Amino acid sequence: MERTTSNGDHFQHTIKSEITISGAGIHTGQAVTMRLKPSEPNTGIIFQRVDLKGSPTIKADVDNVIETNRSTTLESNGARVSTIEHLLASLVGMQIDNVLIEIDGEEIPILDGSAEPFVEALEKTGTVRQEAKKIFYGIEHNITFVDEEKKVEMVALPYNEYRINTLIDFNSPVLGTQHAALKDITQFNKEIAPCRTFSFFHELEWLLANNLIKGGDINNAIVVVDKPVTEDQVKRISKVFNKHDVKVSEEGILNNLKLRFPNEPARHKLLDVVGDLALVGFPFKAHIIANRPGHASNVRFAKKIKEHIKKYKHRQDIPKYDPNKPAVLDIHAIEKVLPHRYPFLLVDKVIELTDRHVVAIKNVTYNEPFFQGHFPGNCVMPGVLQVEALAQAGGFLAIPRGTEDQYDTYFLKIENCKFKQKVVPGDTLILRMELSNPIRRGICEMKGTIFIGDKLVTEADLVAQIVKRPKA
Repeated sequence: MERTTSNGDHFQHTIKSEITISGAGIHTGQAVTMRLKPSEPNTGIIFQRVDLKGSPTIKADVDNVIETNRSTTLESNGARVSTIEHLLASLVGMQIDNVLIEIDGEEIPILDGSAEPFVEALEKTGTVRQEAKKIFYGIEHNITFVDEEKKVEMVALPYNEYRINTLIDFNSPVLGTQHAALKDITQFNKEIAPCRTFSFFHELEWLLANNLIKGGDINNAIVVVDKPVTEDQVKRISKVFNKHDVKVSEEGILNNLKLRFPNEPARHKLLDVVGDLALVGFPFKAHIIANRPGHASNVRFAKKIKEHIKKYKHRQDIPKYDPNKPAVLDIHAIEKVLPHRYPFLLVDKVIELTDRHVVAIKNVTYNEPFFQGHFPGNCVMPGVLQVEALAQAGGFLAIPRGTEDQYDTYFLKIENCKFKQKVVPGDTLILRMELSNPIRRGICEMKGTIFIGDKLVTEADLVAQIVKRPKA
């Protein structure tokens, strides 16, 4: 089902101007410079390795993930880019859809270990609305992911916004069990973006031995000390980080680093979930609950969500009819717009109406006069009348509002008309008409579809002309 963004904006966004960000990668230690540039609608988030021959591009998509060891790495066209999760999370938080990220190295700079520096840079340049519709995809049913070995449980529940709850439990006397929540994506910049990555002291030597955290710094990561450490171990880490004042606080955090939130580690795990799920490749709405998430599980979960959306993607344009909601136009309001009357008025109410589309309802009953002569004993609504019902619904788009008594609509062409299922008494037709092109010189091109429930029963392309009535 199609949904709108949290701020009510139906359009895609990119950045207003180019942004330059430089820094070192936490694992490679490599100094890199990134240039974020505005990008065309529907291009998504693209990385470009400008330091490689041919400047190959890598789309931010879960299908391009090749590694999830301590961070998320993409590879495509012979190029790779790693530690992408914080930057992707900041783009999601800023609701930016299209951007080109030129980078002259393999790893995104770690900066202070959070997404906040990226958000600040994006807020400074600002965003610009693009003339392309933004479509969010709904979750049709619960999507679950379980890793028994790592005790990971993740679920995506159908929900009309983007909400995330995370829980972490490392059996650590310092961290304990922590929860974090993001109730709405608009909270991300202040509540989640500032939260820094974290590691345990006993992991540092293993990370260094495995050629990781070359760009690590006790100021860009929270180091949790929850096991006894020797003075020699602290000195060794001090030497690696080129620091002389490394020590362990009473709270069990290395170097007296002050936490920005009491549950900063849990919030950072939520930040990683936002960044990794950006790789689904489709904007979507859901309530995500993640118990002990990590990059590997996030990516595998993202793949399941992407598969689900692709499976149900064709249903995103199916209008939903809730008879409990009041009509936009009832039958009396309809009579003020359309010149049709019984027995030829084939629209009972209008439930959606914008400048580009209309959704109307036609209740088919046994009392329809055409059933007396059309297949008596085998009641079937004539296809031409189904198209006529669409045409009448299209009149609400074609006729300029406020001038309904001054214009008539005449159909010039009907093409690509298909009847996929018969319509019988008791059916409720959901009539949808959408402009294919802007109205020019009184010519209105529309795509019409009729649904019964979630089944497409009729479709056609229609062209109409608006003609002003002669004055009496």
